[in-house]
Amino acid sequence: MTQRSGLALAVLSLLTEAPLHPYRMQQLIRERGKDDVVNVGQRSQLYKTIDRLARDGLITEHVTERESARPERTVYTVTAAGREVAEEWVRDMLAAPRPDFPEFLAALAHLAGLRPDDAANALGSRLDVLRRRLGAARASYDAVAGVLPRVVVVELEYSITMLEAESSWVAALVSDLRDGRLTWNRAELERLAEAQLHRTV
Repeated sequence: MTQRSGLALAVLSLLTEAPLHPYRMQQLIRERGKDDVVNVGQRSQLYKTIDRLARDGLITEHVTERESARPERTVYTVTAAGREVAEEWVRDMLAAPRPDFPEFLAALAHLAGLRPDDAANALGSRLDVLRRRLGAARASYDAVAGVLPRVVVVELEYSITMLEAESSWVAALVSDLRDGRLTWNRAELERLAEAQLHRTV
């Protein structure tokens, strides 16, 4: 069974609309703003995904095109099995959250490895990035709201909600760090950690 991924789902979904060659798939993902959802920055990863889907019978070669002096392009189409798998993946991905172990949570779990002022500065930089992304996401949404059907931009609604929540939380954490409401002594924490390591059960 093909390994499930956002990129594999994007390929299957595009091919349910029409037969396409890989370059056009990459273009459409970007044109529709879905490159915020799936990573198509490296075309090699797209080709690997296409190869896996074809190997597993979820897509198949439709035709080979050649335009003037350009190299040949293979156009793919989705199979009946591919349509079924795409529906199954969407259903499962909506219904069951999967742990993705984000780096940010790992960094928060080791926040005490920094001095409070250092942590505040790093989080302040993150907050600047989050606010820029939130502004861009809101602008993108405003540009299409009322023009496109809501069903094709619900992921943008979700992204805006998540960015708003994270920005608010990080801003409060930075404030707590800078005002001294959250602080720690690294030497004391290291002594506690050493004592825990040597604790006998």
